[in-house]
Amino acid sequence: MRKKGLISFICLQLCLMLLIPAAFAEEKKAPSVDLTPNALSAVLMDADTGTVIAEKNKDAKLPPASITKIMTMLLIMEAVDKGNIKMDEKVKVSEYAASMGGSQIFLEPGEEMTVEEMLKGIAMASGNDASVAMAEKIAGSEENFVQMMNDRAQQLGMKNTHFSNCNGLPVANHYTSANDIAVMSRELLKHEGITKFTGAYQDYLRKETANPFWLVNTNKLVRFYSGADGLKTGYTSEAKFCLSATAKRENLRVVAVVLGEPNTKTRNAEVTKLFDYAFAQFTNYPLFKSGDSLGNFTVNKGQVSTVPLVAKQNYSILMKKGTVTGEIRHELKLDPNLRAPIVMGQPIGKIIVYNGDNLLAEYPLESPVAVDRASWWKLFKRTTSHLFHTD
Repeated sequence: MRKKGLISFICLQLCLMLLIPAAFAEEKKAPSVDLTPNALSAVLMDADTGTVIAEKNKDAKLPPASITKIMTMLLIMEAVDKGNIKMDEKVKVSEYAASMGGSQIFLEPGEEMTVEEMLKGIAMASGNDASVAMAEKIAGSEENFVQMMNDRAQQLGMKNTHFSNCNGLPVANHYTSANDIAVMSRELLKHEGITKFTGAYQDYLRKETANPFWLVNTNKLVRFYSGADGLKTGYTSEAKFCLSATAKRENLRVVAVVLGEPNTKTRNAEVTKLFDYAFAQFTNYPLFKSGDSLGNFTVNKGQVSTVPLVAKQNYSILMKKGTVTGEIRHELKLDPNLRAPIVMGQPIGKIIVYNGDNLLAEYPLESPVAVDRASWWKLFKRTTSHLFHTD
């Protein structure tokens, strides 16, 4: 039981599981032409809603190469948000981290860089050494960090993924799918600060030293495609050329993933086709911005009787251009008979979205927190407080 007065404010997360009506599903048909003929697997996803716009073998289990680092960056950003590490905190490099081959920023054993500098090295130069250094900083060892990666993948519903290291170097039992990559890419993009690193084309490390290290983003689309600002490239001889890319124009942000491409030119060209298709055919209508008030959540006989409903992130609805027949509007319908105790994940209502008079989508609302039942004394005082009110 929580102490009195502990729950003064509860932000209820909108757990959005978009239920697309049949009419909209028909409008959202995938392109009739294969936009990624050279890829082994591909996905085009709306970053806000998670709607898959186009796909090819999206659940095939394939080696991801350095796209693995999207999960590594996600765990870093989450550790920063939790206050476990700070961007300006120093990270000391172990001999093991410095020994990584492949793409690297050439860290020396004992060298120190800040978390921010390590993120630059991971996001832009795909530093295998920086990835391991950060894994050890956060979890104590790469093995512990990899367990965190797999746990987080499970939480995100990534059913076709298993990580064996934090950087994507070839190793047994290390695989994921285009759809799972899009899911973790979408989660990473919820941390708005990440595109500061993934969207930069060039920068420096050790800038104030005698040996500055020039960083050039391995994802050339951030320079050559309007709106592109991430996320991560990958290559090994086994995985071939891979890319999880994101771009935003106006209200629409999309994630495009291709795996198993024959070369960088083809990889970038096919991702460009996916982007072009999305921006030509679709638009996003914003419903809520992060922090928007949605009204109040009432709990009968709860430790608190009225709790504010707050949007935890931006929410929108994906529409094919030219299909809006009326005003896009929404209604918040909350269960009026909710009674404490409320358990975590309990349904509390839904948001219903209309296109004119036509039902467009429904968003279930669930409580991510528990609301305890009030004590009999608190209920008594709440019931009788009006008897002692004076003007």
